[in-house]
Amino acid sequence: MSTPDSLQHPTPRIGTAAAEHLSPTFPERAAWGTVGKLRAWQQEAMDAYFRDEPRDFLAAATPGAGKTTFALRLAAELLARRTVDRVTVVAPTEHLKKQWADAAHRAGIRLDPTFTNRQGRYAGHYHGVVVTYAQVAVRAALHRDITVSSRTLVILDEVHHGGDALSWGDAIREAFEGATRRLSLTGTPFRSDTAPIPFVTYLPDRHGIRTSLTDYNYGYGRALADGVVRPVMFMVYAGHMRWRTNTGDEMEARLGEDNTKDITSQAWRTALDPEGAWIPQVLTAADRRLSEVRNAIPDAGGLVIATDHYAARAYAAILHTITGEQPTVVLSDEKEASDRIEQFASNDSRWLVAVRMVSEGVDVPRLSVGVYATSSSTPLFFAQAIGRFVRSRRRGETASVFLPNVPQLMALANELERERDHALDRSDSGSGEGELWNPEDAMVADANRPDKASDGLMDEFSYEAISSDAQFDRVVFDGAEFGSYAQPETEEEYDFIGLPGLLEPDQVHELLTQRHRRQAKRIDSRQKAAPVEEQDASKPLYRTLKEQRSLLNSLVGLYAKNTNQPHGLVHAELRRVCGGPAVPQASVTQLQSRIEFLRRKLGGAR
Repeated sequence: MSTPDSLQHPTPRIGTAAAEHLSPTFPERAAWGTVGKLRAWQQEAMDAYFRDEPRDFLAAATPGAGKTTFALRLAAELLARRTVDRVTVVAPTEHLKKQWADAAHRAGIRLDPTFTNRQGRYAGHYHGVVVTYAQVAVRAALHRDITVSSRTLVILDEVHHGGDALSWGDAIREAFEGATRRLSLTGTPFRSDTAPIPFVTYLPDRHGIRTSLTDYNYGYGRALADGVVRPVMFMVYAGHMRWRTNTGDEMEARLGEDNTKDITSQAWRTALDPEGAWIPQVLTAADRRLSEVRNAIPDAGGLVIATDHYAARAYAAILHTITGEQPTVVLSDEKEASDRIEQFASNDSRWLVAVRMVSEGVDVPRLSVGVYATSSSTPLFFAQAIGRFVRSRRRGETASVFLPNVPQLMALANELERERDHALDRSDSGSGEGELWNPEDAMVADANRPDKASDGLMDEFSYEAISSDAQFDRVVFDGAEFGSYAQPETEEEYDFIGLPGLLEPDQVHELLTQRHRRQAKRIDSRQKAAPVEEQDASKPLYRTLKEQRSLLNSLVGLYAKNTNQPHGLVHAELRRVCGGPAVPQASVTQLQSRIEFLRRKLGGAR
């Protein structure tokens, strides 16, 4: 193969300052709480790298923390030191190629995002290129020749994509095995399978499970404490769903109730049907929340993540009716879609509706409100999706994400701060999965099963949505739950979706706590005012028990948060003080006794 033109010319020099002017985030101004040039974690990661200057370095940082800035500052330093002469960035999508090139330009590094395999070489006035994983997989030999013909730094953005297919992993290894340095970046350092990620080190843990070794890790919990990312409020909506099966049977269920996985999948799909009432009601509530946020942040935007093109267009039409403004619709990873995202990022319009391409890496810092209207429930996709809303631009911003009350999503929302590693092995669980089994993979597989069930429902002759409605269920914030007493379409619901747009996390928690207590008193007063016979006859016993258990669990969560005690310890203390069996076996009277005890304790804590 002939030597690329870029390798026949002297390397363009960057300033000896090594991009010290680089701001902590791109493309917007630095977030509140950051240092003048680099955020504290970015400088810490730089120091960790230059202690040993390893050939391979894996940095895991939560979405919105500034991985791009860190990588480009490192690249600038290596270029200035003449450790490397060239830079190749590998990104997941076409849109991100341009985003990387724009950010690199601000760092004094010239990258060509238009390079194609057909060109075979790139011009000498560039420091390097930006390509996609798919592009490398098509002609690995070409990229190998470019890499070994010069001292090259390869930056693998969202490196977990390197394991998307066996052929991809093999191609990436072939293309970049000869690189002088490799920097791997990820915001979600785990996969739902056991496909190894190229150039990632795996070491056995105490159980013998080979897990990925991260050289530097900056998780969401730490970034939240540092003020680098926004806290997230999850606005959870339940509702009553009805649908018809292929046998002609009419089914009904409520989101959030203890249903089988198949029933949950079908109820979830019914909720997301644009022909029903659930989606319009949730979109109306989300737009109301966006209006509240825009009172303090005028350019705040919202994002609806849809399952497919049909749903995205339908949701956009509903939003147009609600707002009178045409939303931006992004349906595929093409230049036209990339241009639309860029335009939305730079203007002040209200809503963006997209399928999957904005779930990872796309930088739209003004996104403040989200609607999770997709059937995907893998931890990887959920983390990437929520990552679109956590980038902080100023002090006091809080993201709001509207979720259907589905067990898989609620579990993921409550574990948002959990850090995961990628595991290759599975130990024997007695389920025929092999000699090695990894609990993380088991959780992922379990969460994914409803998706597969939903896929089976996609046959147009096997399912038909009949009706749906939405009901505000609760707010999940900072590990606690609030608002379980709020009635739908009332001022009680608006108490929560109408929180001010700029609040410190402790102020959000305090306001949610106050409104939670206020609603508890309202409900308690209404229950006491109702005749006894009306209370007894209003609903079946199992529904009353379910409501009382939900109320008790909500209060336990609130009390546990306020006192920093485990939920189990609070329940144990309630049984000791009030008597009676565990919650599942407790009677209505026993549950009410515990509820009243907690209310008194919470009232005294004010």
